[in-house]
Amino acid sequence: MKLHEYQAKDVLSRFGIPVPGGRMTTDPAEAGRIATEFGGKAVVKAQVHMGGRGKAGGIKLTRTAEEAESFTRELIGKRLVSVQNPAGMVVEKVLVAEQLDIAKEYYVAVTLDRAAQKDVVMVSAMGGMDIEEVAREHPDAVVKLYVDPAWGVEDFQIRNAVAKAGIDAPARRQMQSLLRALLGAYVRVDASLVEVNPCALLADGRLVAADAKVTIDDNALFRQEEFAAWREQSEDDPIEAEAHRRGIAYVRLGGNVGVIGNGAGLVMCTLDEVARAGGKAANFLDVGGGAQADVVANCVDLVLMDPNVKGLLINIFGGITRCDEVAKGILTALDRLNIAVPVVLRLEGTSAEAGRALLQGTPIHGAETMQEAAERIVGLVSA
Repeated sequence: MKLHEYQAKDVLSRFGIPVPGGRMTTDPAEAGRIATEFGGKAVVKAQVHMGGRGKAGGIKLTRTAEEAESFTRELIGKRLVSVQNPAGMVVEKVLVAEQLDIAKEYYVAVTLDRAAQKDVVMVSAMGGMDIEEVAREHPDAVVKLYVDPAWGVEDFQIRNAVAKAGIDAPARRQMQSLLRALLGAYVRVDASLVEVNPCALLADGRLVAADAKVTIDDNALFRQEEFAAWREQSEDDPIEAEAHRRGIAYVRLGGNVGVIGNGAGLVMCTLDEVARAGGKAANFLDVGGGAQADVVANCVDLVLMDPNVKGLLINIFGGITRCDEVAKGILTALDRLNIAVPVVLRLEGTSAEAGRALLQGTPIHGAETMQEAAERIVGLVSA
C-alpha cells in the first residue's frame, strides 16, 4: 500500500525526521490560504501515486497565494499522464508546502533486497534524480548497507556508509541520525520501502526530507490499522483497485500477454517463460488454491480489462485446484465476455482430462507444457 507524499512526510516526522511545512487540501481557496502562510512562495504538488509528476505538469513553484490557488483549481480533476503511467491518474488533492532554499540534494532509502534476503539501507550524494539511472551510470555512487536480521546495524556502520557515499561534511552528523530514524520508521510501520529523494541540505545547514515515499506491506495492515484506513483505491492503478475489491491477487506489469496461474511460484515461473519466449507479461495473477469456476471467470474478466492485453496464457497445475472447475470458469468467461484475443491453456493435474474434455470445440489453444504454452501465446500475439 503506497502512501501519498503528505502522508509519508507525516509518518517520517513522527520518528523525528525533519520535513518541510505544508498541508494537503482539495480546495483551491484553502491552497491559497496555506500558501499565504509561506508568504505566497510555495510548491503545489499533485498527490497521485505515479512517478514523473513534475514532467506531467503536476508540480509548480508559486510566487503568490493567488497563483497557488489558480494552479490548484487547474490541477484538481485533471488527469496527469507520464511515461511511467501512460494511463494517467486524476488529481483529487494537492500538497501545498513551503519552498526550500536547497544547497545540495541526497538520496536515502530503506527497502527489502529479496536476492540478499535482507533489508538494505541505501545512501547516495547524487539525489534528486532516478536512483535507477544513478545506479546504472554511476554504480559506486549508491552505497548499500545490509541490515543483519538478528543484530541490525551498528552506528559505526552507518557512519562508514555516510562517509563512503561522499555526503558533505556539514550534513554528515544529521545524515547519520536521519538514517537511524529512517530505519526505525521502516521497521515500526511494517514498510517495504521508505525513500527520501531528495533529502535536502538547505542553505541554512538543515537536512530535511524534501520529498518522501512510504510503502506499507499489505500483509501487515491488520496491525497497522491507521494506515489501512488511509487506503484509497481510487488512487491506485484502476485494475489493481478492482482486483483488490474482488479479492484477487493481481499486479499490473505493463506488457501485452495476460497471465493467470494457480500459486505464486507457478505464476512467477510463467512470467519467466513468457520473457524467455520473447514476450512481456501484462500482469501477475494468482487465482489461489481450490479456485472455483466463478473465481476463474472473474480472473479472466479482470485481466482483459487491460487494453494492452493482446493474448491470455492460463497455466494451471491442479492439486487442490481441480482442472475441470478451471475449465468451467473458462467456459463461463467465454459465454459472458467478448474475448477477442487468443487464449492458450495448459492444464495438468487433478481432473485435467475432464477439464480438457469440457473445452473441446472451443477456440482455446491447448499446450502440454508451460514452455510450449508460453511460446505459443507469444507467437500468437506477435503474429
